[in-house]
Amino acid sequence: MWSILGSLPLLGCTITCFAITRKIQTFINTCLRRILRIRWPDTISNKDLWQRTKQLSVEQDILQRRFRWIGHTLRKTTTSITRQALTWNPQGKRRRGRPRNTWRRDLEAEVKHIGYTWRQLERLAQDRRAWRALVGGLCPGRGQRHR
Repeated sequence: MWSILGSLPLLGCTITCFAITRKIQTFINTCLRRILRIRWPDTISNKDLWQRTKQLSVEQDILQRRFRWIGHTLRKTTTSITRQALTWNPQGKRRRGRPRNTWRRDLEAEVKHIGYTWRQLERLAQDRRAWRALVGGLCPGRGQRHR
């Protein structure tokens, strides 16, 4: 079940915005409710639905996929194009007003939120076991889900 519901809507998920994430989550929740035959008068909360089906929210899944990709990229050589793209800081003038929220700014905010610096992540990514532990710790209960 998760191979259909989980992978298709999340293709290219590392760059989704909040509105798209919410739409994907709504679609998956609707499908799960239909599979479990939960109709309108018999409603349950989303958290209860995820516990019953041993699923994670789309937001947690995207966060874990994003950090898995970051670890993969940080283990590459510094001359790798993907590694350079990850750390690239464009120069030049920008438009008036508040700058748009970029993938890099989003990423830096998430790194700060989990309590690490960028240098610490670069060192941690070199040790695959430690990196997997970090990524697994981002989404508690991940091991309970059936794939």
